[in-house]
Amino acid sequence: MKIALLHDWIIEIAGSEKVFKEICEIIKDAEIWTIVYDKNSLKLLGIENRKVNSTIAQNFPLPKKLYRYYFFLYPIFVEQIDLSKYDIIISSSHAFIKGVLKNSNQIHICYCHTPIRYAWDLYFDYINSLNPIFKILASYFLHKIRIWDYISSQRIDYFIANSNNVAKRIKMTYNKDAIVIHPPVDVESFEVETKKENFYITAGRMVEYKKIDIIVKTFSKLKDKKLIVIGDGPNFKKIKKLSSSNVELLGHVDFGTLKNYLKKAKAFIYMADEDFGILPVEAQACGTPVIAYRKGGVLESVIENKTGLFFDYQNEESLINAILKFEKIEDKFEPYEIRKNSEKFSKEEFRKKFSEFIKQFF
Repeated sequence: MKIALLHDWIIEIAGSEKVFKEICEIIKDAEIWTIVYDKNSLKLLGIENRKVNSTIAQNFPLPKKLYRYYFFLYPIFVEQIDLSKYDIIISSSHAFIKGVLKNSNQIHICYCHTPIRYAWDLYFDYINSLNPIFKILASYFLHKIRIWDYISSQRIDYFIANSNNVAKRIKMTYNKDAIVIHPPVDVESFEVETKKENFYITAGRMVEYKKIDIIVKTFSKLKDKKLIVIGDGPNFKKIKKLSSSNVELLGHVDFGTLKNYLKKAKAFIYMADEDFGILPVEAQACGTPVIAYRKGGVLESVIENKTGLFFDYQNEESLINAILKFEKIEDKFEPYEIRKNSEKFSKEEFRKKFSEFIKQFF
């Protein structure tokens, strides 16, 4: 039985790529297809010696830097991928690769990280961030992409969602049901620290929907509280300008540095409406409580008043109230209980559940 493993693109190593790495570990002899890849990223995923196929986008100028700007062409490229020799297609997708063509004798299983967010639920956030000329062009292309995305989703036989949150999006967007298998988190690489230091931490890619700018502005009003910010991205300079003296921006750091700050922080702050959210689980793996916006996948990984607290609005006032509430009860949070909760999302749990699901097709 021949199997093809698909992922949108392999350029940066983020949460979806880590999921794909685990899928590749589970199915070791399958060929890999992607729209475009970076050779160094293949090494980081440990698949540099596997057969990796790509599309014509691989030959475009500066694919590593410019691949996102070619997005309007990707539906065409994806539908040119000939998978006719495979019996089973397994895609890992948050964008276009799940739209491949298949015949009636093939089975397509899609592990969906989310429907395309900038075309669907974050459409207006994305469009309103553009200048007027690009707004018109993007509106046109994203309208076409929504039509294609819905039609192509109907070719998929089985959806796996990375959270109940995403399963609801899949139902609303594609009118398809999905089972839920939470993504793998490498909790074994983190250690619990019971003696917390007097600072808060937030981390993530500095893009608009992560709302790191609001977290930073909040701490400009809480001068007596220290915030460490880890991460890089297009909004880094903007966020740096908002920072006060009690906020330290570290930019991109290595894993060891991230882990060290996560385990020593008194709490991890999270304001994104995320598909699932790996970082809140990693913080809990360190025994660090999470203060999070009450929406998205974090509702599935954080237990209120046991492993963290929630706030109701993505604004400064709501976060301030949550921090003040946390400081009144922070001694009630038990690091090893917090760690125990994170273990439900381990790599071992993912491999077991994913393997159990796909074995019915072999």
